[in-house]
Amino acid sequence: MALTKKQVRQLRAMANQLKPLVQIGKGDLSDNVIKQADETIEKRELIKVQVLDGSGIDAKEAAQGLADRMGAEVVQVIGNRAVLYRRSHRDDIEHIQLVRE
Repeated sequence: MALTKKQVRQLRAMANQLKPLVQIGKGDLSDNVIKQADETIEKRELIKVQVLDGSGIDAKEAAQGLADRMGAEVVQVIGNRAVLYRRSHRDDIEHIQLVRE
């Protein structure tokens, strides 16, 4: 599912007040990090990821790697942080209503 420019703009605005919920450190994209990110994005649909200084990869590589392995979309990457989006399969949460073009 590719996001449109309007949808990316909407999600970027929503992500401004988010705090990083997933941190990637020395272990890079370990199974535990991917599992934590997958559980978090399933609950919230929009998450911010932070890549710590000790990591061997940069934020762009980390975001793309997580997105590929979780079936998510990279919304933006700025500095050492990235924002990812994936629609949740759960019915007990309030879903983000994306704008239509």
